[in-house]
Amino acid sequence: MSGQGVSETVKERLSVIIADMETGERLPSEPKLADQLDVSRATLREVMRTFETRGLLRRKQGVGTFVIHPTQVFESGLEHLVSLETLAERIGLPVSMGELIVEQKPASEEAREALGLEPGAEVTHVSRVIMAENRPVAYLIDILPMDILSAAEITLDFTGSILDLLLKKDQPLLASSRTEINAAGASSEIASALDIQRHAPLLVFRSELCSTRGRVVDYSYSYFLPGYFHFHIVRRVGNGI
Repeated sequence: MSGQGVSETVKERLSVIIADMETGERLPSEPKLADQLDVSRATLREVMRTFETRGLLRRKQGVGTFVIHPTQVFESGLEHLVSLETLAERIGLPVSMGELIVEQKPASEEAREALGLEPGAEVTHVSRVIMAENRPVAYLIDILPMDILSAAEITLDFTGSILDLLLKKDQPLLASSRTEINAAGASSEIASALDIQRHAPLLVFRSELCSTRGRVVDYSYSYFLPGYFHFHIVRRVGNGI
């Protein structure tokens, strides 16, 4: 049997094992599972990465690999910008904010370029974990000029959405967001925040939120766990003009 055929057979057998397990249940160790499926550990790891990408497995460094069966997912089109809290409310999924870090610090060169700031300018840096079904599902970073949002304005009633906070302030008036979408492996910092293994696959949005005057008022990174988020876009048929 070809290597691809072996992988497909292992996927089918592992899929059955995952389906029979409860959310949060730990898979057997790699050596035991490889023996059980009669494959090499290299083939097993390749197959397991497929299920990680689909959000059905989560590896925790030094602990093991756990099964995930999300009962609900964040489903959204990308034509309109709304917060995760708004999406969660639409589907009736309770969400909460995990660890929150708010800092005032010098802007990085990348942030200065995105926000149009002078060297030495300081920014408000907000990072936090978003929780659903008692587990981390997203890690959000927002970087804003001090005149747009100060650290002091992130009060105790902040629940995680910078977008909603800016809309509530009603200044500046917001117009659009330019977003790049990529897949990436989790860095050590993000892996620790999301309680996953380093280099685990994540969906990443890098966004620039613009005011009606064309100024970039928020530069952000959003890291989403596969399996909990289904994004789509409606595309019109045309000749590209």
